[in-house]
This record gives sequence, structure tokens and C-alpha cells, in this order.
Amino acid sequence: MEIVTYPDPILTKKAEPVEHIDQDIQDLIENMGEMMYRASGIGLAANQVGVAKQVFVYDLRYRERGRNLNVLINPTIVLAEENIDFEEGCLSVPDFLAKTTRRKYIKAKGLDRDGKPIDIEAEDLLAICIQHEIDHLNGTLILDHVSHLKRDLYKRRIRKLMKRDA
Repeated sequence: MEIVTYPDPILTKKAEPVEHIDQDIQDLIENMGEMMYRASGIGLAANQVGVAKQVFVYDLRYRERGRNLNVLINPTIVLAEENIDFEEGCLSVPDFLAKTTRRKYIKAKGLDRDGKPIDIEAEDLLAICIQHEIDHLNGTLILDHVSHLKRDLYKRRIRKLMKRDA
């Protein structure tokens, strides 16, 4: 299992809801957590590892407090208030930062790794992280939040790198 990078088509595919939380989903969660920590990320969606399921993991403070992997399955945002601008990066869009406008405060719901319903209230970085990962599950990348010019420049750079490496 590896982190999938742009332009892999799975990154623009809408992920399917998880119907049953079985051992495969538990293994996926564990593998995603290890990959996220190894890549020094704060969140990772299943389609970023090539699995089109509505699952993401996150942990904002593991460098300070140790690992505490959080999981959200079949997530939805039920309330979003006030905008905040933030410069985001993405493990699937390497060497690219984008100034995005996100919601500063959100309420989200979904299932935990055991299938129990959970509600999350989040603000600032946690709210941004959850929105970013839900974007992934909906097939949206940070490239979709920037101007056509910035997006085209990145795409051109990636095409050149792919030609060089071929």
C-alpha cells in the first residue's frame, strides 16, 4: 500500500459508503494510520491509498502528545460556519501549497471504527483537516480550490516530471 499521487484517477472518484465494518476495514484503518504517520501527515483518506471507501484517519497532535489515531467512516458535515483562509498541503499533491477558504467551525457526523455513531465539533485546524479529507472522499483535490492558472502550472510541472521519469 502506498499513498497515491496526482494524477491518479482514483483521487477524483467519489468514494463508496462503508456498508460493513469488517476486518478488511480495520486493516485498512491500521495501514492508513501507519502510512499517515510515516508521511508526517495529519489526515489521510482511503482513496489516497487506492481504496474508494468513505474512511479517513487523522491525528493533529501526535508529534506533541504521541499517537492517538482518530477515524471517521461515512462522514458528513451537518453544520459549517464562518470562513477561514489557510495554506494547505496534501500528501497526494506533492510539492504544492494552496491558499484555501474553508469553514472555521463545523459539526460532522459519521461512524467510529467500531461502527458507533459519532458527532464531532471542530474548529480551526481540525475543521480544516476534516473538510480536506471529506473533499478527498468526494473526489475533490486542493487543486480544485485554486485558480486555473495555478492548477495548470502544477499539471504542466507534473507532466514534465512524468516524461522525465518515463
